[in-house]
Amino acid sequence: AATRIVTESGSVDPDRVGICGGSHGGFLAGHCIGQFPDIFKVAATRNPVMNISSMVTATDIPDWCYIEALGIGHYNFSDFLTPTKKELDTMWEKSPIAHIENATAPTLIGLGMRDRRVPPSQGIEYYHALRSKKVPTKLLVYEDCDHAIDGVASEADFWINTKKWFDEHLRP
Repeated sequence: AATRIVTESGSVDPDRVGICGGSHGGFLAGHCIGQFPDIFKVAATRNPVMNISSMVTATDIPDWCYIEALGIGHYNFSDFLTPTKKELDTMWEKSPIAHIENATAPTLIGLGMRDRRVPPSQGIEYYHALRSKKVPTKLLVYEDCDHAIDGVASEADFWINTKKWFDEHLRP
């Protein structure tokens, strides 16, 4: 709603709105480009959650997956159980990948390949889904980084590439 208000007010050029986020912020950015493709013209994400159902058994935070998709009270902290088909279906429905058919924003994805919080497969899955739709997409891989992508060289590389990506896809 806030983005629509500022673009409709004329304060911001509606053809030059981008979104950037990492981890849960990448999850939100993925939702935004899939659910509001008319608003967001470009995106950059780092270690984004894109499919809760494929992450739940591969992460060090399965509780987040359950609570994000199913709500408080749906996770047994003392005894992890494999999700049911119904739970997996709901997790998928609550994920950005469920809206991939609407996504049109050129998307940059940065991945720390040693991430145990959000497995790199999350970004790779989304990257391939976007490419299959012919959406301009670029994958940045940081072999020695974990979830934070906070090494001096890797962090600088990600932000320099983000600036270039936005400049390339948000032309005046």
